[in-house]
Amino acid sequence: MRELFKIRDYRLLWTGQAVSNFGDALTSLALLLTTQRLTGSTAAVATTAIAIALPTLLFGFVAGAYVDRWNRKRVMIVSDLFRTSFVLAFLLVTTVDRMWILYVVAFIQASLGTFFSPAKSAYMPRIVGADHLMAANSVSQMTQIVFGLIGTAVTGIIASMSDTLALAYILDASTFLISLVAISMVRADAAPQRSEAVDTSIFADIKVGLEVLRGSRILRGVLLGAGVMMLGLGAVNVLLVPLIVEDLMVSETWFAGFEAAQVVSMVAASAIAASLARRFGSTRLIVAGVLGIGVAVAAMSTVQSPWQLVVILFLVGWAISPLQASVSTLVQTEVDDAVRGRTGSALSTVLTGANVVSMAFAGTLAAGIGVRNVFLVSGVIALAAAGLAASMFRGAVPRIEMAQAAAAAEPVAAD
Repeated sequence: MRELFKIRDYRLLWTGQAVSNFGDALTSLALLLTTQRLTGSTAAVATTAIAIALPTLLFGFVAGAYVDRWNRKRVMIVSDLFRTSFVLAFLLVTTVDRMWILYVVAFIQASLGTFFSPAKSAYMPRIVGADHLMAANSVSQMTQIVFGLIGTAVTGIIASMSDTLALAYILDASTFLISLVAISMVRADAAPQRSEAVDTSIFADIKVGLEVLRGSRILRGVLLGAGVMMLGLGAVNVLLVPLIVEDLMVSETWFAGFEAAQVVSMVAASAIAASLARRFGSTRLIVAGVLGIGVAVAAMSTVQSPWQLVVILFLVGWAISPLQASVSTLVQTEVDDAVRGRTGSALSTVLTGANVVSMAFAGTLAAGIGVRNVFLVSGVIALAAAGLAASMFRGAVPRIEMAQAAAAAEPVAAD
């Protein structure tokens, strides 16, 4: 990790990510709390979550194709610039009759983000190289966790001290500006290394990306395991706030405590994720991570006190970080630079599609079988996803592991 931060461009990219993670956490919770406060409706909370998730489903494939055509650094800069302006529009949402503004702006914000995320993921291998990629992805997870915790805690404090969440949106706007400046100083070449003609249609580019995914058993396993898992976890994303606020009946300030419980284990897991991957392999970490999450989510259906939820979230953290870092590394290393944007976006689109479907039925399921039973069903679905991923990965060896094995087998030159 020390070697990683000696890379100047990575330090700049990390700075941009850190402040963005802080800002994203501010707005993500602020939007859900604003919706809950103004409407008191689970369906409205679900609508907000869907407005945030839907753009990836609608535009993910297209965004990834353009990321493989355009300068990736410029894509990130322009995305930050526009999001700086749009996030301030949330300040207008002060009454229930203005909720439509929140839905529309959240949709636009997320649409801009569909370009930023695949550009950053595709750019990362160019900045750190294959040797540091797993460590870089692990640090990215750690950064997201720590600064997400800080952002969540700040939002909780703002919510407990004020009738509005305006300060959270203003702070988020400033983080986009800081990220923009940091990324603009990165020097690494950000132009995609394309082999196919750039004058082909955007749909032809998308088709190429899908064919790459279809041709890789490793990536099909990632898509299958993570996609099925999200069919269950999407409902959890919608119903966690109502479970905490309405079922457990605890103060909004508890959100910082819940986040802290998870962040401790996630940071610890991020610190050892690269070592775990070298010892056990990325595919095994993915299967173990999905399995652990499934058990933990099912256990959430039984919580009777906030402290029990604290313990469960602490255990979840040990599964999430290695899982996410392994997925990111495989997506970045199983394909060539020319198609990284498309394959990364395709994965995000599939996961988001599963997430949206799950969220869309969350309110109906909760009304029919109860919030707690939805958590139980979600956990069972995740357990099934672990089994599917394990069967797909059996006998398949990722490129990065083959390269590491080949390097270890090379004879050492005599002095």
